[in-house]
Amino acid sequence: MTPAGGLISLLVGAVLLRLELTGSYGRYVRVGMGPWLAVTAVAVIVLGLVTLLRTLRHARPVDVHDHHRGGGDRMGWLLLAPIAALLLVAPPTLGSYGVGRGSQVDIRSGGAVFDSLARRSEPATMTLLEFGQRALDRDGASFHGAAVQLTGFVAGAEAGGFRLARYQIACCAADAAPVVLRVVGTRGSPARDQWVRVTGTFQRGGGEVPELAATSVVEIPAPDDPYE
Repeated sequence: MTPAGGLISLLVGAVLLRLELTGSYGRYVRVGMGPWLAVTAVAVIVLGLVTLLRTLRHARPVDVHDHHRGGGDRMGWLLLAPIAALLLVAPPTLGSYGVGRGSQVDIRSGGAVFDSLARRSEPATMTLLEFGQRALDRDGASFHGAAVQLTGFVAGAEAGGFRLARYQIACCAADAAPVVLRVVGTRGSPARDQWVRVTGTFQRGGGEVPELAATSVVEIPAPDDPYE
C-alpha cells in the first residue's frame, strides 16, 4: 500500500471522530449509533497510522520511468482532497429538496388499530408517522378531537398553509424516506426548511395527505436528532 492509502485511512477516521465529537453524526445515522461510530473512528485511525508507518519504513526509491506506478500514486493522492474537505465542512441534514424526489413512507401500511386519544390539558406529542397512521385508521376516529403536537421542517408553502415533513430512517440517511402532511389554517408559511413545532387538531378530508388544522406554529432550531 502507498503512503496515500494510510493517509486516506487516517483522514476517514478523523472525519468520523469529528462527527462524533461535534454531535453532527446524527445528520447521517441513528443517534444511538454514536458509540459504535466512535469505536470505528479509533480503529480506522489506528489502522491508517500503522499502514502509513509500515509503508514509510519499507519505502523504496521510485523508478522515474515507471509511469504506471507513478500515475497510480498520483490518483491515490487525489483521493485525499474530498476527504480533507469533509474535515472543514460537514454536509447538512436532509431537507425539503429530497421530499417528492424519491420514495415516501406509505403510512397506509400501518395495520394496527389505535386507541382513542383521551382529551387532556396538554396536546399529545407524536411523530408524523403516527399522525399519518391515525389519520387513515378509521378516518382519524382515534384522535377523538384531541390536540396534538408535531415537529418537522417546512417542505413548501401551499394555499392556506404549508407542507410539514420529517424523514424516517432505519439505519442511516441513505435509506431515508419522508413522511409528509399538510398544515392548514395558517396565515402564510415559515421559510422553506425551517423547523417548526405545530399544535393543532386532525382535520378530515385531506385525502392521501393527512391534514392538521393548526392553532399554533412555533419556529424552533433544528433538533439534535432530525429523524424519526
